[in-house]
Amino acid sequence: MSERILMIETSTECCSVALSDGARICASRVNETPRQHASQLAPYLKEVLDEAGITAAGLDAVAVSEGPGSYTGLRVGVSTAKGICFGAGKPLIGIDTLQILALQADADCDRIVAMIDARRMEVYAAPFDLSGRKLGETKAVILDTDSFRQELDAGRVLFIGTGVEKFRQICTHPNALFRPCFPLATAMLQPAREALQKKGFKDVAYFEPFYLKEFVAGISKRSVL
Repeated sequence: MSERILMIETSTECCSVALSDGARICASRVNETPRQHASQLAPYLKEVLDEAGITAAGLDAVAVSEGPGSYTGLRVGVSTAKGICFGAGKPLIGIDTLQILALQADADCDRIVAMIDARRMEVYAAPFDLSGRKLGETKAVILDTDSFRQELDAGRVLFIGTGVEKFRQICTHPNALFRPCFPLATAMLQPAREALQKKGFKDVAYFEPFYLKEFVAGISKRSVL
């Protein structure tokens, strides 16, 4: 019987879920409207399970995008995934958000740099080879005209993700390719299956998203007496 993995991606403005049946995606949902994660995630999860004719008890694992990304989005996705795992007694798999982006690459290039938008001219980024294997650590990068110069001088680089547009505005290197996009749950299939086969599970009780930077709450403009 094929393994069934429920996949959840909420690290950016986009909310997406997918359900696998072995090596294929049998159901998926995507919503790119910002700030809809809390209201849309539960209905989407029910819809994909109903479409496949199973309940959470029929899953083999739940996979969730673990960050970096939006603090609120990651909290919603991870807490939902942990709730399903606790309730159904299923293992939890965490997938690097930047790897999810790298696995969505479809350009003719020598290297991939996945990037998530952060504040101002900052992005969270990491390099990958064409198979989606990570080649370096995830870093917070303040973009300027010389960013990723070493990679670009070595060959064609595809920059992919939600941080691409602001880099495209300042990067003029001829080896730079750009693909703005959201990370999607459907792209989690390969690493999720590999983790399931190797039993690379997270501790459901203690697992936390990878924020890269600590969340800083804004100061209210309203005076509190």
